[in-house]
Amino acid sequence: MSDKSRLVVIVGSVREGRFGPVVASWVADQIQAHGGFDVDLVDLAGVDLPLALPAAPPKFAGDDYPRPEGMKDLTRKLSEADAFIIVTPEYNHSYPASLKALIDWHFTQWTAKPVAFVSYGGAAGGRHAVLHLENVLTELHAVTIRDGLAFPNYFTAWQDGVPLDAAAAGYAKTLLEQLSWWAQALRAARTAAPYPGGA
Repeated sequence: MSDKSRLVVIVGSVREGRFGPVVASWVADQIQAHGGFDVDLVDLAGVDLPLALPAAPPKFAGDDYPRPEGMKDLTRKLSEADAFIIVTPEYNHSYPASLKALIDWHFTQWTAKPVAFVSYGGAAGGRHAVLHLENVLTELHAVTIRDGLAFPNYFTAWQDGVPLDAAAAGYAKTLLEQLSWWAQALRAARTAAPYPGGA
């Protein structure tokens, strides 16, 4: 077992003029400084994510689930991941439809894996979006990390691709330490025995 966990960072917004890639780039720098992960970046703006779903849910269809051809690389990355960071804005007190589509096209890929959140928005910093994501991902048997990162009023709180809050890097380190612990613990558990009830 490699010392490094495989981490997928997901840029959730596909809106024109979105700020997500700026946040994700800074997060990637924090991950590199941490050194405990091999990272794949998934930008949903470049993924085919239809809203119309097949009749049978992916929970029951397993590997035979009929996903679009353009989704195969994404599905492989999710399957191989040990952990996830979701970078999400807050739209109308919740998260973007693109993230819901991503989640709903998959099931076992999330099961018994940790998910951390980096959010941004207005006064709430995207926390409403995270609360809704935690609820949804728990249904898929994912493990959500308590200590996330939230950036309120991001439009005035960042400069030149970096948050103005000097404490942000420290919070990111805490998030990554917790995520690394859970990633390794759950990978060992999945290797030792199949997760019960995930499918």
